Amino acid sequence: MSAPGKIYLRIMHTDSTSARAVGRRDAIGASAALIAALAIGREPRLLENLETTMPITCFIRYQLDPTKVDRFRVYAENWGRIIPRCGGHLIGYFLPDEGTNDIAWGLIAFDSLAAYERYRARLRADADARANFEMAQTERLVLREERTFVRVVEGTLDLKSTLREPG
Repeated sequence: MSAPGKIYLRIMHTDSTSARAVGRRDAIGASAALIAALAIGREPRLLENLETTMPITCFIRYQLDPTKVDRFRVYAENWGRIIPRCGGHLIGYFLPDEGTNDIAWGLIAFDSLAAYERYRARLRADADARANFEMAQTERLVLREERTFVRVVEGTLDLKSTLREPG
């Protein structure tokens, strides 16, 4: 299932696995967000274990109302308190900076898809999570949301540059 110039992302659900083509821009954006999330502000010893302890990362792509990015920041900050206590390993939320002004990313890691499903059940039972979802819906912060589940390729996570700049 390949076509020239197309990149395929494997989308994993609890009951099936499928793939769909995405544009290079989205694939590059997803890759850049993951690399940034894992590399910025992390100690290498923490990342060494991520490949074995967090095999699945939920990649959430948000299309935002560009006039409400500051409100989305509050929404994301709220998740910073909620997600860890409900069982997710929050890698981070990323807001638009340069280029596209309406795309944001959220990355949350889990031990397995079953752990993700338990996390979702806890979110539905959590009053703060329900309030945060309601705020986003009421204020129409998110125009579209996509979830993709990815696994790290062993031996490729958090590789530092080996280039030695002259001088």
